[in-house]
Amino acid sequence: MQLAPPPTRRKPSLTPMIDVVFLLLVFFMLAARFGQDVEIDLPLAAASDQPYDGPPRLIDILPGGLRLNGIDTEMADLLPELGTMMLSHRDAIVLRPRDKADLQRVVEVI
Repeated sequence: MQLAPPPTRRKPSLTPMIDVVFLLLVFFMLAARFGQDVEIDLPLAAASDQPYDGPPRLIDILPGGLRLNGIDTEMADLLPELGTMMLSHRDAIVLRPRDKADLQRVVEVI
């Protein structure tokens, strides 16, 4: 009498589990918020009924410094310098982020 060989044990397939993990990964990647939206509601100079008046007030925002009308300026000196150029508190000031200045730097200057 010959004995039947013992049944071979099948290893469970990991493919369905991997599929579920990837689906969950995609779901959470799409559902996650990767950053906060920043909304800055500033009046546009073009929408003003008053024409631009006075000297230019152009601030270049650099990662490591500021330029006011092309001249390197420290953050502490920016407000006094702008005060001498402005006729009223509603005068337009143009901000230009330059050379990969990050959003935090722009918000600090604003």
